[in-house]
Amino acid sequence: MIKKEKNKKKFKSQFLVIGSLSILVGISIIGYHIYSDYRLKNIEDNNIQEFFNEEQNEETIQEEVFVEVENKNVDETNYDYIAVLEIPKINLKRGLSQDKYYNNVNRNVEILKGSTMPNISKGNFILAGHSGSGRVAYFRNLNKLTIGDISYIYYGGIKYTYKVNNIYDIEKTGTATITRDLNKTTLTMITCRHNTNKQIVIISELINQESY
Repeated sequence: MIKKEKNKKKFKSQFLVIGSLSILVGISIIGYHIYSDYRLKNIEDNNIQEFFNEEQNEETIQEEVFVEVENKNVDETNYDYIAVLEIPKINLKRGLSQDKYYNNVNRNVEILKGSTMPNISKGNFILAGHSGSGRVAYFRNLNKLTIGDISYIYYGGIKYTYKVNNIYDIEKTGTATITRDLNKTTLTMITCRHNTNKQIVIISELINQESY
C-alpha cells in the first residue's frame, strides 16, 4: 500500500514536471514568433523609410548605401525597393522590389512579369500576393476592398493614386485574364480567395499623380 502511494506521488510529480516543461516550451515558441514578427515589421518599416529617403536625396543615399553594403550583416533583410504600395483601408504598406529573390509571392508582394511601371501612360501595373493567415499573406485583406476604394503607388518621386473600378473572380489555373480599359492607366492586384479554387482580380484606374 505504501509502495503504491509512493508510485502515485512519483507519477504526479513527473506529470507536473512534464506539464510545466510543455507550458514553458509553448510560451517560448509563441514568444519567438511574436519577436520574429516584430523584428520583421521593424525591418520592413526601415526599408520603406530608406526608400523614401533615397527618392528625396539620391546623392547622399548613394554614399550611405555603399558603406552599408561593406558592413552588411548577413542576417539583415534589405529588399532594395523600387516602389511602395499603400492601401489605407486595409492598413497595408509594403515595399516592392524587382530583385529576383524578393520579387516573389512566397517572400513579398510580387510585380508580375508583363507589368508596365506606373509612369507608363495606359499601362498596367500588376501585383500578386498571398491571402490566408501566413506570415507572407500580405494580401490577406484584399477581399475587403470595394468599388471606389483608394490605393497609392510611390514610384520615381511620384505618388500615383488609383481608385477601384472593377472586382471579379477567376478560376485558379496559373494564369489570369485581366479585363480593363486599354485607354486607362491601371493598377491590377490579384490574390487567392481563401479556401476556394478562385482568385480575386481588382482593377483600379489612375485618378491622380503628384510629387511627394
